[in-house]
Amino acid sequence: MVVLLLGAGTTVVLAFPSVAATACPQCFGLARVEDGLYAERDVSEADRQRLIALYREANQRVTEFYGGREGSPTVLACFTAECYRRIGGGGERGVAVRNQAVMLSPRGLDPVIASHELSHVELHARLDSPVPQWFDEGLAVLVSDDPRHLLPRSAANRCRVSTSEPLPQTLDEWLRAASADEQMYAKAACRVHRWAEAHGGRQAVLDLITRMNNGRPFDAA
Repeated sequence: MVVLLLGAGTTVVLAFPSVAATACPQCFGLARVEDGLYAERDVSEADRQRLIALYREANQRVTEFYGGREGSPTVLACFTAECYRRIGGGGERGVAVRNQAVMLSPRGLDPVIASHELSHVELHARLDSPVPQWFDEGLAVLVSDDPRHLLPRSAANRCRVSTSEPLPQTLDEWLRAASADEQMYAKAACRVHRWAEAHGGRQAVLDLITRMNNGRPFDAA
């Protein structure tokens, strides 16, 4: 039994290093920075303090939008590309892992990227059923207040790009579409923003979650 367990564990580490790293950050060369936050052991004190600041700001953005937190993801932050590869990362700035953790690459160490990924985790922690991928991504842009894809809050119309065309429903469709169209995040963010503004702002999102958890499908809710 011990041998089988060890073998299974090795398979998980080799095939799904991101899952294994979130389960055991220390096994991948990461050390605890504060509750829920891990980074490479040899980061400088300046980088450590910068990480803590952006982590707290990102959490604050998500908490303020949702009016609290139900998810409690582990955040793994890498200051080097080698570290990010080791824990299973690719070319992205950051990624949510199984709705239980967030991994940040060296290019993702800022409050916008961190809160975007934390928003994914929080939404799925609250929902009993899935939403279309375009809504999930557009909402994460709104929660993170990403200036690349939305104009400032003071703008009469925050949309940078709008479209009436159907947006990607599944993760695979989203990844293909976003790779082909650099404006895809802005389009999704615009649609979510306009819907939210027409239905009560952030409260519209919370009401949607409640209706879906009561059994209504996304389109009807």
